[in-house]
Amino acid sequence: MTGKLDTRNEVQHDSNAAPENRKAIPGEPLAGVKVVDASRVLAGPLSAQCLGDMGADVIKIEHPERGDDTRDWGVRIGERDTTYFYSMNRNKRSIGLDYTDKKDLDIVLKLVKNADVFIQNFKYGGAEKLGIGYEQLSKINPRLIYCSISGYDRHSSEKERLGYDIVLQGETGLMGMNGDLGQPPLKFGVAVVDLFTGLYSAQAILAALYERERTGRGSHVEISLYNTAVQLTAYYGLEALANGKDPLKWGNNHPSIMPYGVYEAADGPVVIAVGNFRQFTAFCTKVIDRPDIMEDPRFKTNLDRIKNRNIIGPIFKEEVKKFPRAELIRRMNEVDIPCGEVDGLYAAMTSKRAQENQMVCEVDHPIAGKAKVLNPPYRFHGQRSPLQRRPPMLGEHNIEILKDVLGFADEEVNEFMHRHHLN
Repeated sequence: MTGKLDTRNEVQHDSNAAPENRKAIPGEPLAGVKVVDASRVLAGPLSAQCLGDMGADVIKIEHPERGDDTRDWGVRIGERDTTYFYSMNRNKRSIGLDYTDKKDLDIVLKLVKNADVFIQNFKYGGAEKLGIGYEQLSKINPRLIYCSISGYDRHSSEKERLGYDIVLQGETGLMGMNGDLGQPPLKFGVAVVDLFTGLYSAQAILAALYERERTGRGSHVEISLYNTAVQLTAYYGLEALANGKDPLKWGNNHPSIMPYGVYEAADGPVVIAVGNFRQFTAFCTKVIDRPDIMEDPRFKTNLDRIKNRNIIGPIFKEEVKKFPRAELIRRMNEVDIPCGEVDGLYAAMTSKRAQENQMVCEVDHPIAGKAKVLNPPYRFHGQRSPLQRRPPMLGEHNIEILKDVLGFADEEVNEFMHRHHLN
């Protein structure tokens, strides 16, 4: 079973209080921080979602008709929501605004005036053309933390290029290092460049908020998909530079440790991660019942095993095949060898482990009835960050934001609704 949250997109704690007046709540260290999320797709929305997960009040601005691009990606939830959108937009409120409409732009500027953070990922120069660039908004709100997410570094010769995750995976060598030896370039299963860019962005925004506590001034945080993708090459990237050539691809195996990777047991795949001499000794003597392997001088040290991996590798494979997966895992757990089953995604998401960690939540949806949402992964003071709001429907909080956040009178709200044909 999954955790159940009975929510109609209401904040679960002191929901009628303005964010700045809400009491500090365990798991919500950013309570009172106001975020305007003018981004779309994955990197920007994830960054804003991270802040919302920590208690910030996040207002997501979407095109009033189309909404975020991801409302049309993945598996449909209700009429205008999808699994893609749900993965990046929990703990937010949605308002539909058209930046090219002067009255809507005025609403954006009013939201920014009292905001702490503004996040955008328009193409280079796009925000400035719309009147929501850093220089423009910082004049309205000098304390604003303004985050620009772009495809390529805004100070590089390629700053005007559009950046997409799959393109950056190709250009930075991530595809080239992924997969098995001899296999063509292979992209990662999820949009890792987008996702890491969102996480790095949230990290930088938090640092800028901390700096503002000391200086009283806002700042411009800039991050690009390209620079993030280069960062993701990590030790493989440095190895390529050190050797002057591409490292070999090892798929599920480790280039420097043996045995370490995915092996086929009698009834399915299992991960085995033998990381030191004690674990190797226990693996040979207590798990696969082959003490002779550790006594063989060709395999005595890890470096010896790597040197002779073409000999020892097939031996490990044959020995592991003799055991059912559950028996292998039991034996390895008894001697503290890191290991685990290799599950399909559905099995993993519905496993006892996922249930115990409460990572999946079931929420009420006005149209779909029920929907699944991933819970925030954080804990503060032992408390998991609460899911305050399910991902919003397009423009779901138009009236709430106009009245409660901006103080619009009824006639102003009615004019907005009429102008957007929402009456």
